[in-house]
Amino acid sequence: MKDRQKKTRRATAGLTPLPPESAATLQEQVARLGKALAAGDDPKTLPDLITPRPDDSVWDLHLLKELEKIPHAAVPPLLVALFGQSLDKERRKALKRALHVLKTRGVPVPADLLPREVVGSPAPGETPPLLAQISPVFGNGERYVILDGPRDVLGGNLLLVRLSDQQGFKECHLLSLRRKQREEVWEEFRSQGLTEWATTPPGYALRLLEEALALTPDGEPSRETYLPLRETLWRLIGRPEETSSLKELLPALTPGERSGALEQSRSLATSELCRSWLPSFAEVTPWMEKLKETQDSPLVLTEQQQRMRQEGVLDEATAGLFPLENRARWGRRLLEMAYFLDLSGRREQARAAQAAGEDLLSGERSTLAGENPFLQELVRYALMLAWEFLKQQEPQAQQSPLLAPPTDPLIRR
Repeated sequence: MKDRQKKTRRATAGLTPLPPESAATLQEQVARLGKALAAGDDPKTLPDLITPRPDDSVWDLHLLKELEKIPHAAVPPLLVALFGQSLDKERRKALKRALHVLKTRGVPVPADLLPREVVGSPAPGETPPLLAQISPVFGNGERYVILDGPRDVLGGNLLLVRLSDQQGFKECHLLSLRRKQREEVWEEFRSQGLTEWATTPPGYALRLLEEALALTPDGEPSRETYLPLRETLWRLIGRPEETSSLKELLPALTPGERSGALEQSRSLATSELCRSWLPSFAEVTPWMEKLKETQDSPLVLTEQQQRMRQEGVLDEATAGLFPLENRARWGRRLLEMAYFLDLSGRREQARAAQAAGEDLLSGERSTLAGENPFLQELVRYALMLAWEFLKQQEPQAQQSPLLAPPTDPLIRR
């Protein structure tokens, strides 16, 4: 018994520590799960409270370690739902260990709860495991979709697609990778700043791929890579028209919820997640000049008058940078982002993105209501960052014919 305890302590100590922010997020998710279990929530809703990270084995191993500490009958099925289809040997081993620990603590663990085989040819009538992951939506409407499955089913074990909501497939690669090569792929994403991924139902990923295929020109090489896999994916996942639409996946908002969430979308616009959505320095430069004019104008006598004129310029800039004919596209991107945030467990941000997206799709913003808060805050934040950049480059700014050296804040809140 003592030897077993020593071995357990060594196994725990051998885990690579999580970064402080990730460790705090993990504890929040575990605490939320504990409250749901204590309240007797429906077991079917429990997987929504926990977010595995297929690209981060350290996170998943720590998550398994924390969940095995909860002696509740709903935990073993939850663990299998989250990790039972994993193709990674390390996660599979940690899952078995967690189920064993729970069983020794008196938690019922049915003998047939965990399938014996997850790799190899599927049995007749059995659906082989297929893991789908999506990246956030970038400001240009692009994102990544990754399908992970057995080689003998897909012809490789990783389908990596970069798609655009305007041009369809931008890249499509069917890869056959060993473990080290997989780690190199994820490390390459992280080195480019892409650290956030969400695990999604395969049906949703398939719908994204099919929508992108419809936009992809004939003869595009990426299209030809995907087409041979299409029938296989339909057979495994189902036909795309049978999967849930984005509207069905997002909850209906009451007028009160929509109003509050719409105002919250201002915070979402300035978050790191939406950094790629910001207008570029070149795009905001003309509007910086107009704002500078309001600051220097001798006709503005009070701070309130100056603020009102600045808000007017902001509305003009928002209308110019996000013209009406493109707003439906931006609205759709926000709804896609809302579902990504839901999958990531960030419900408040998800509702903010949803409210802003639905507002853009409705096209019912009145003059009295003002501009869409999300878009307006994107423009405000882009102007602020550009202004701060010029302040840091003050010697160069002095030589610029565009602006005098910045001294005061460009926009008064």
